[in-house]
Amino acid sequence: MPRAFTPKVITANALIEGDVIYLTPQDTWSRDLSEAELLTDEAHAQLRLVEAQARVAEVVGVYLADAKEGETGPEPTHFREEFRRTGPSNYFHGKQAGL
Repeated sequence: MPRAFTPKVITANALIEGDVIYLTPQDTWSRDLSEAELLTDEAHAQLRLVEAQARVAEVVGVYLADAKEGETGPEPTHFREEFRRTGPSNYFHGKQAGL
């Protein structure tokens, strides 16, 4: 029996910078997961994924990541996506440099 579809976001890496990015409902890329489009319909998610994968001049490694609705927008449900969202584990680089 197939597994039930769970909500997803489309994520990738920016082609030039390598940053983790998320597809928004406005069809733009954001570095902020809370701005991502939360996809709750499997057919729509697959269509959006195909469209995002075609944007080879902007992104690499496009895929659907499990997510859930949070207070300020989508939130990851897997530790891998939480790690990707927060950036490098070395506080002197990337998104965490300001901490």
